[in-house]
Amino acid sequence: MDRFTGRTALVTGASRGIGFAIAQRIVAEGGSVVITARKQDELDAAVAQLGPNASAVAGHADDPGHRAAVFAHIAERHGHLDHLVNNAGINPAYGPLLTVDDEPARKILEVNVLATLAWTREAVAAGLQRSIVNLASIAGVSAAPGIGLYGISKAAVMNLTIQLAHELAPGLRVNAVAPAVVKTRFARALYEGHEVEAASVYPLGRLGEPEDVAGPVAFLLSDDAAWITGQTIVIDGGALLHGIG
Repeated sequence: MDRFTGRTALVTGASRGIGFAIAQRIVAEGGSVVITARKQDELDAAVAQLGPNASAVAGHADDPGHRAAVFAHIAERHGHLDHLVNNAGINPAYGPLLTVDDEPARKILEVNVLATLAWTREAVAAGLQRSIVNLASIAGVSAAPGIGLYGISKAAVMNLTIQLAHELAPGLRVNAVAPAVVKTRFARALYEGHEVEAASVYPLGRLGEPEDVAGPVAFLLSDDAAWITGQTIVIDGGALLHGIG
């Protein structure tokens, strides 16, 4: 498949995990990617694996200076931007909502929601041409014990997707995906040491892999989804069939 030949995609938070798998899929289908993350060494390792069609800029997703550097890099290296994947996200708080301190609560909303909007705003200003996919979570569509504020932020991302899809049509399509537990370093606290038990409640009998998310994201970015906008695809191994969040 060559759905991304001649196209450039920006994938935030992509040195590993789901973001990296999305970047891999885009490159495998002929595209070029610019990836971001906080740590330069991890980005360097990711670019080495992705090959010559990949480059990286290190920084924090909620830092305006970092975003400016990324778009300057894209303009210099590629001259255009076709796709944006807002994957960067954090969850520094665990426990009941009433016990979450204000500082981590603000940080979750700043990175997961406000930075997603900022990346989108600045990508549009930089001439984004085709499509956006935002990374939400199944935690945003059901109760998420222990990670409730993260779930609230991802519910906001899903509504943000709807609002942006309306405002940016017809020139740009905006969609989202909402994965359940995927086997990444980010989510390991949700399954590490009890993976068999954690997977047993999923009708499809296993936890997700990053590639399970990369495929649907590539579809939504591509022209195969040319008449889809404002939608969130739940990628959950059937979890919601049993009411599992």
